[in-house]
Amino acid sequence: MAGERPADPFAPPGHPELDGTGDPPEQPTRRRAVLIALAVAATASAAALVAGLLSWSPEPAEPTATARPLTAAEADRLAALRVTNQRDVRAGVRVTVGAGDGRTELVGWVDWARPLVYLDVSGPGAGAERGLVQATASTLLVRPDPGATPAPAPPPLVPPDDRWRLRELPAGRGLPAVRDLLLGLGAARVDATEPEARWLGAETVDGVPVDVFRAPLSALRPAAQATAPAREGQPRLWVDRDARLHRLAGRLPDGTPVTVELARTDRPTLRPVAALGGRPGLPRALSDAEADRLARLPARLRAAGGAGLTLAAPSAGLHGTGWVSWAGSAAYLSMVEGDDPGRRTLVRAWPGSVARLVVPAGGAAGPPLPAPAELRRMGGQPPRDDVERLLDAALRGDAAPAPAAAAVRIRDDRVADRTVDVIEVRAGLRWWIDRNGLPRRVELRSAGGVWVRLDLAPGRVPALPGAERTARPPAKRR
Repeated sequence: MAGERPADPFAPPGHPELDGTGDPPEQPTRRRAVLIALAVAATASAAALVAGLLSWSPEPAEPTATARPLTAAEADRLAALRVTNQRDVRAGVRVTVGAGDGRTELVGWVDWARPLVYLDVSGPGAGAERGLVQATASTLLVRPDPGATPAPAPPPLVPPDDRWRLRELPAGRGLPAVRDLLLGLGAARVDATEPEARWLGAETVDGVPVDVFRAPLSALRPAAQATAPAREGQPRLWVDRDARLHRLAGRLPDGTPVTVELARTDRPTLRPVAALGGRPGLPRALSDAEADRLARLPARLRAAGGAGLTLAAPSAGLHGTGWVSWAGSAAYLSMVEGDDPGRRTLVRAWPGSVARLVVPAGGAAGPPLPAPAELRRMGGQPPRDDVERLLDAALRGDAAPAPAAAAVRIRDDRVADRTVDVIEVRAGLRWWIDRNGLPRRVELRSAGGVWVRLDLAPGRVPALPGAERTARPPAKRR
């Protein structure tokens, strides 16, 4: 109808004060006054909302109306939280660090009994950390995969065995902080009662009734608050009636917000990668057959003559190939560092002595033959780092001591499609010996807890620099 006002698209239909249908004909200014008043109120509300958003903090506001000190039963449950985790052994985890486009998502498992963390790192803020992570309390290994899907997903239960690198990062933030937080949720003893802990409310997580507590947590405590944590910034913990943690929200020591979701029924057995020692197994004394194979190892090495070598040294970020000649008492190896593929290091070794030469990368992956004249002329030095000590141990394999009470069978395993016995002949040195008595791997534990290994492929080897021209006569069998 001509002269009829169009309906206000933001006004609720049919409201007599907003659409003008209730205005008396003689009072046309009444609706106009109401609209002006509402506009002023809306402008004030919008200004207040903007101011609130600018000053908003991700730390949730404490419901002061309901927050109260813990009852004795609640305090006991909170004190038993970490022991309960330890007794449950493992749980699935989903961790979110940061927020928005800068957040990092970590999905996987934590094993409090071993202890071990195994995670897939993704999310828009993952950056160079995207990939897989395995970590113990003292060691953090990463397997970068920049091309991995950004969607968070659990890592494979059987982890890949290659491309793992030792990562040393600042404590208190990033992956080390997440590792410390997750492992710090388990303990062998009940914690002391926290007098400043508060009950905030009751909720339900995945159908499980929980109580929400606010309490200090050492793994999230900045260094400046190590002895006197401030009440603000303390994490919130969602804990069920059996003292099991289901959710955590707080801040890492560097102030980055973090949330942790625990899947209490997702508890697969985790398999540490070889660089962390592999499956723990059930260590025991050697059987007679195992002791005999170890005792005959020197003769088997001389009979084999030599072996191809494949080096994996996550502690130094190195990989390499080469040969060892037990008959000629020499080893020759070419190593490449993952961060510097433009050059390689040639290593010439003989018992108790090692020489190195850095050359440009190029050609075959193995060391060049004949060896450069400069390397052949170089004098040697005693083994210094993990790789040199491991190479010396492999080269001196024919000097392995006879089995003693110190030798321990760690487990059986598979390598090069063969079943082997993993035998620790002395602390930190293991030989992987197949059922025919031939070695298939030798590994050495570094000072940082990472295992450096040489895979062995017994067989004919070329003439190596420094090798003896004639093989020594075979030793008499015992």
